[in-house]
Amino acid sequence: MEIFLVATPGLEDPLADEVRDLGYSPQIQPGGVTFIGGWPDVWRANLCIRGATRVLARIGSFRAMHPAQLDKRAHRFPWADFLTPAIPVRVEATSRKSRIYHAGAIIQRIEAALKDSLGVTIAEDAPLTIKVRIEDDLCTISLDTSGESLHRRGHKQAVGKAPMRETMAAMFLRQCGFDGREPVLDPMCGSGTFPLEAAEMATGLQPGRLRDFAFQHLTSFDPEAWAALRMPAPVQTALRFYGSDRDPGAIRMSRDNAERAGLGAITDFQNLSISDIQPPEGPPGLVIINPPYGARIGNKGPLFGLHAAMGETLRSRFAGWRIGIVTSEAQLARATGLPFREPGPYVAHGGLKVRLYQTAPL
Repeated sequence: MEIFLVATPGLEDPLADEVRDLGYSPQIQPGGVTFIGGWPDVWRANLCIRGATRVLARIGSFRAMHPAQLDKRAHRFPWADFLTPAIPVRVEATSRKSRIYHAGAIIQRIEAALKDSLGVTIAEDAPLTIKVRIEDDLCTISLDTSGESLHRRGHKQAVGKAPMRETMAAMFLRQCGFDGREPVLDPMCGSGTFPLEAAEMATGLQPGRLRDFAFQHLTSFDPEAWAALRMPAPVQTALRFYGSDRDPGAIRMSRDNAERAGLGAITDFQNLSISDIQPPEGPPGLVIINPPYGARIGNKGPLFGLHAAMGETLRSRFAGWRIGIVTSEAQLARATGLPFREPGPYVAHGGLKVRLYQTAPL
């Protein structure tokens, strides 16, 4: 079947690269990446792919020109191949360029078919979501196999006030050329997202190892095969991954998150201002930062001084290191004085459009 990985808008390309590295043949589509696979591939995608927001399994499609036809074909759909009456579901619908254009009417008919043919309970807080899309009169039925968004790795109980989602952080690390074989430092680490993602990538720890998924409620779920998939031995690394922040509360959060993730031994979080950071001993690596950019945390004025000071510290102390900065403001990136290459594509983040600016080794 077709498996659709929902991407953060603007990060489809690195997601496709990640899927390719796992041995699949991805196709980039609007809003994400598709590949062909079976149920074990759905489980593996949820467990192992770092950049996807969620994983949708496209379980069938049929033509529906008018509501009566949708009603009839939805009642004939083999729901029992996928669902059990014991697990409640919710239905979401969209329609585009189709004669059946009212999402509420689509949901009503799909829900009726589920209740009549299988006896399924419909509930807003159901653990399973069925997504129905009608486009050019073709009705496609998908199952959201993830449940909670995949950026929720399972180890974070606390986040900062302007968090970078783990899925985005992983893709920005990938775009910076990070492959797990160099140290990473984030001098404005917040709740530790960049160092923790980098540490997991270096050790081969599965991003979904600490959480549950919606597909565990489907008829296709095999607990023994799933347990085997979740058991690979992590790779040992001599590297360490560093974060610092001027907020002591952020450092407490980062350390707690690292312990829950099983990464306390290879991460190092320090309460420091940007002007006090020093490169750690050992080989150079990657400095990656998601600094404040005005629209996110108040007024932009003081941020120019902050970025200038940050750039001065990095230029004077971090020879041989590459720098990556995520910002919505080209002027703030320029204020660092760092020799950035052409920035990456625009990426949707919290209602803003941000870009990744990166340098060659300084």
